[in-house]
Order: sequence, then C-alpha cells, then structure tokens
Amino acid sequence: MAKVLITDLTLRDGHQSLIATRMRTDDMLPICSKLDEVGFWSLESWGGATFDACVRFLKEDPWERLRKLRKALPNTRLQMLLRGQNLLGYRHYSDDVVRAFVQKAADNGMDVFRIFDAMNDTRNLRVAIEATKKAGKHAEGTISYTTSPVHDIPHFVGLAKELEAMGCDTICIKDMAGLLTPYTAGELVKALKAAVSIPLHLHSHATSGLASMAFLKAIENGAYMVDTALSAFSEGASHPTTESIVAALQGTEFDTGLNLVKLQEISAYFKEVRKKYWQFESAFTGVDTRVLVNQVPGGMISNLSNQLKEQGALERMDEVLAEIPRVREDMGFPPLVTPTSQIVGTQAVLNVLTGERYKSITNEVKLYLQGMYGKAPGTVNERIRKLAIGDTPVLTSRPADGLKDELDKLRIEIEGLAKNEEDVLTYAMFPDLGRTFLQERAAGTLKPEVLLDKTAVENNCGPRMAPNEFKITLHGETYNIKLTGTGHHGEPHRPFYVDVDGIAEEVVVEVLSEIEVAGGQATGKTQSKSHSVKETAPSGKRPRPSHAGHVTAAMPGTIVDVQVQIGQKVKAGDSVLVIEAMKMENEVQAAVSGTVIGIFVAKGDTVTPDEALLEIQPE
Repeated sequence: MAKVLITDLTLRDGHQSLIATRMRTDDMLPICSKLDEVGFWSLESWGGATFDACVRFLKEDPWERLRKLRKALPNTRLQMLLRGQNLLGYRHYSDDVVRAFVQKAADNGMDVFRIFDAMNDTRNLRVAIEATKKAGKHAEGTISYTTSPVHDIPHFVGLAKELEAMGCDTICIKDMAGLLTPYTAGELVKALKAAVSIPLHLHSHATSGLASMAFLKAIENGAYMVDTALSAFSEGASHPTTESIVAALQGTEFDTGLNLVKLQEISAYFKEVRKKYWQFESAFTGVDTRVLVNQVPGGMISNLSNQLKEQGALERMDEVLAEIPRVREDMGFPPLVTPTSQIVGTQAVLNVLTGERYKSITNEVKLYLQGMYGKAPGTVNERIRKLAIGDTPVLTSRPADGLKDELDKLRIEIEGLAKNEEDVLTYAMFPDLGRTFLQERAAGTLKPEVLLDKTAVENNCGPRMAPNEFKITLHGETYNIKLTGTGHHGEPHRPFYVDVDGIAEEVVVEVLSEIEVAGGQATGKTQSKSHSVKETAPSGKRPRPSHAGHVTAAMPGTIVDVQVQIGQKVKAGDSVLVIEAMKMENEVQAAVSGTVIGIFVAKGDTVTPDEALLEIQPE
C-alpha cells in the first residue's frame, strides 16, 4: 500500500456529533477553496441529519446547500450518508422515490453515496446501490458495526460478500458508536480483506477513546481509507482528528501526503466558527467509556442531550443511557444507527420519563416490531411485541415490496408549492415539516433559529433568560419547583402550571410588572395588555387533568394528528391523538371507554404532560 486516503467529516458528521448539526452553509463556504486544495479522497458534506436540520432549524434548502458546495469544491469528491430504503427520512420509501432521490442528488453534485441499513438487512440496500451505479456514481456499501450475542466477524464477512456481489465500489465499516477495539479492528479488517477484493474504508467515533488506536491496527491490516474530522470538530462524540492521523502516518508506508500546516490553518477557521454555536454544544465532548455498554452513536448523543434539555430532563440522561441497552435487547439487538438509534433511544426516554416501561410505545417501535424496517438481527421479546402490536402479522418479505410507487401522489399533494422535483423530495422526506418550509419560502418568511450572543447573555444585556426549574426555601421548608406551562402573556392574572415536588399545581399570578426585550435591552413594563414577546408555552386555556377521562401526553411534544371528533365513541386503548416528540411519533390512547366530549388541541399545537388534551365521558 502506497498511502492511506482520508475522508474528512467536518462538514457533516463532525458538527452533527458536537453541535447538533447546526452549522450553516454560510459558515462553510468561505473556507471551501482551502478545503478543495488539501487533497482529501472525499469530503462528507450531506446526508445524515443535515437534511432534517436544514429544513427544521436553519430554514435552508438542503439541495441549495449541495449545489453551493459542489460549486465551491470543484476538485474534491462530495460524499453523503444515505440510509438505504429510508433515504434521509424515518420510514421506508417506495422504490421510485429511492431512485429519484439518488438521481437528483447525483444531478446536484453528489459523487460518493455511503449506503447503509440500520438492520444490516441487505435487501434494504439493493435499490439505492443500483440507482447509484446507474447514475455513474461511487457506491460505498456499508456494514453497521455493533457488538451483541448475534454479531461476530463471520457475520460481518458474510455481509461484505453480499455488498461486493451487489456491485459496490468500496465497503465501509461504520462503527457509529466507537465500539471497535484496536485488535478487533485488525482482525475484522484482515478477515474482510481476505474475503473481498474491493477497498475497505473505516469510520469510527472517538467516544470511547479507542478510535485512533483502532485506525492504526486497521490500516496495518489493509484498511485503505479512514474517516477523520478537523480538530475544531473532532474527538469526544465526533471522530479521530485529521491532523493527528496525518501526523501519525507521516514518513511511513501509509503516509497520506496531506499538508499538516494547511490542515491547521483550516481548523483554526472552524474553531472560530464553532464559537457562534455555543448554545448547541453537547455536554458529551470527552471520552465516555459507557458507550461500550449503551452503544449510543456519536451523532445521536449530542441530539439526545439537546432533546432532554428541551424536555427539562437533562439530569435523567444516566437513566436513559442505562435503559437503552435493555430496550435494544427487547428489540433483538439492532445496531444503533439512524433510524434505529432514534427508535430505541426515544422509547428509552419514554420508559424513563413515564416511570413505567412501555406504558407508551412509539409508532416507530410498533412498525419495527411488525418487521417494517427489516429483519431483526436477534430474537425479539415476544411479550413486548404482543404488548405493542397484538396479533398483527409480522412481515417477512422486503419491507418496500409492499409499497406502491408514490412519486406521482407526492407531486399532487405538494402541487403549487413545489418548484421542482427536489422540492417534491424534500416534502417526501418530511411531509409536515417540508410543507411548512415550502409555504414559508413562498411567503418569504423563512427565518432560522436565533443564534444567541454568548457575551450579551453572560452580561445580562441579551435575551432575558429565566429558570424553568429551581428550589425555593420558605419558612424553613425547601420545595423543588418546575415550570411546565403558562397562561397568556398580557393577562394581569396569569396561570402558571408547575410541579411542586412532583405534584402538579396551578398557580395564579397577578402580574404587576414584567420584562420585555427590545433591541437587546431589557425594559420594565407594567400591566401591559399587549406586547411583542412571542408566546412559546402552551396556551394555558386547557384544563388540568383531573379524572381518567382526561387524555394527556406522556411527554412534551407537538400534535401531528387529532384522530377523533366530538361525539365519537371510543374504547379504552384506542388511539385518539398522535404526538411528535424527539422526532418520533407516539400515539396517545384513551384510558377509558366512552364518548369524546371535549377536544382542546389542534394539529401543530405544543403540549405538555400537565394539561388535558381532550376529554372522554366514561360509559
């Protein structure tokens, strides 16, 4: 081997792992000319969670990002991460959508398609691989590496042989959680190299502190390419450092030939850029060997941290990390990578926050247990399957075989908003989110989430920040107070919904004065009936749950579907609402049989567990 080739992940997995995928295109473009001069084998710059984050948070067209990067990086391969039949969404798409997506990604500038399936079910990779080859692009078949009683080296060798037979140009060992130990990495690469003739590419996260050592042993045994991230966005839940790996291999038979000084100059730029996104920094930036047990992948840990923070439950992260392996075992040991990492992780969060395992089960878990994502690697807990889906038959064929072509239907649904096929595919990935994005674009109201000025916040001259959980000591007694919702701003007598030592209470506060932010400065106001502070808490007009007929959510989220009407008869256990929390959908079920007599929510409403969403009059 003359040298090792480097794929740098800074523009995708690096910032996904450390700042919840929040880097904006405008912060990527100024440094692209220098990135283009380095000589990377490829730059991973698209796919994964970037598509979702562009539309959901940054209000950017992800296709436009791809086109801009292609123009700015004319001499470097662009690489994306594609979830096989899942593409970039969280469900399986029909074959015509998969083919159209791959072709449009190629048309807009994508060169290398790293194609994986969360279950390592190669049936879910075939169409995407075929589409990539038809488009004349590089197909990198992927093994999602994990450890369990059913995963061993002969199992992975079998997968590699299948991928080569399907026409892949290279094979990636995707160690998404940093589980590979150095000697296992060497043994695995040696076995794969003996079994297949195409180059091997190693991807690992630095979470456990083992990845750089694993890289060296893998390279010594025949791995031809490795994934790294520039030091500004490396290590911790991210990846081994580009500059460090380049330095380690200099002067050896594996020398990358990359210029260390150039890399350091580029990384210095990204170090400054990262400061702008301080509010999204993951709390998990160091070595955490717990990943060797919980197997939470690097790209998920920062998002999980951010989501628990939004739920006001970050302090329960350890409980969630302990619950994840138990849920994974119940589901037959799937590798934890999108979407199974979200499916398992969100169910673990529900199990912890509701205080009862599987009291609430997400729709995605139900679909998984029906075989709609593919074949589970191990044995599924049949008690949990029965609890989730009852006697529903389990699918044994390729999940997409039962899906009819849907592109024409999607075009009709988004007609008038979609300007091109790329817009149709954006809508296909995230129907509600995509439609809102396209509507806002048409209205000229796209506005990214606010990047807070750290100095202004620290100096108390930026947006006013208020605690939502705190302790109060009164007459010698200490109470833990957690704010869960408020009534309308501008009302002199405003209800606040709080937990007092875990007990839901409603407190009515007479507002004598309040603070309004204007031009970055806080100004006092007195009993104003109208002001410009945007209300983000629930409406406050929903009743507090007081009996079994009041339907509540298990955790804060957004209503995506109201499935009943006033006067409708329902049975206990019937699904009456669908709520989205942590990007997963969860059915809210009736606790009693009876007649719906009140509906207090509509699609798009933000809700909390401490309010009644609808009311059922028991039989």
